[in-house]
Amino acid sequence: MESEDVKPTPFARNCGSRQVLDRIGDRWSVLVVLTLAGGEKRFSELARHIEGVSQKMLTQTLRGLERDGLITRTVHAAVPPRVDYALTDLGRSLLDLVGGLEAWATTHLGEVEAARVRYDTAG
Repeated sequence: MESEDVKPTPFARNCGSRQVLDRIGDRWSVLVVLTLAGGEKRFSELARHIEGVSQKMLTQTLRGLERDGLITRTVHAAVPPRVDYALTDLGRSLLDLVGGLEAWATTHLGEVEAARVRYDTAG
């Protein structure tokens, strides 16, 4: 067991921080967090907004984010049943980080695509 004064490091093989990085670095998790930045959403709203995500993958992503305390799942007693998802305070603490990643990706997309072409044609 680690002592309390040892800081977790993702470079250590068995450090739990690797699982956290896997969760928050996953593309679907990033897109869910960014989508929920605008407020509470239903499953169908998330699925429509995040093009290309399968129902199975969205369900798995939402469960993982809920398990890690990043989102809440609220079931409303209605017919048909209504389920809403929202960011927790912990989830909202990721917004600057994932927003920065989104901004970087969209700003530098052309440069990355050009680098890929150069790499692929260099042989």
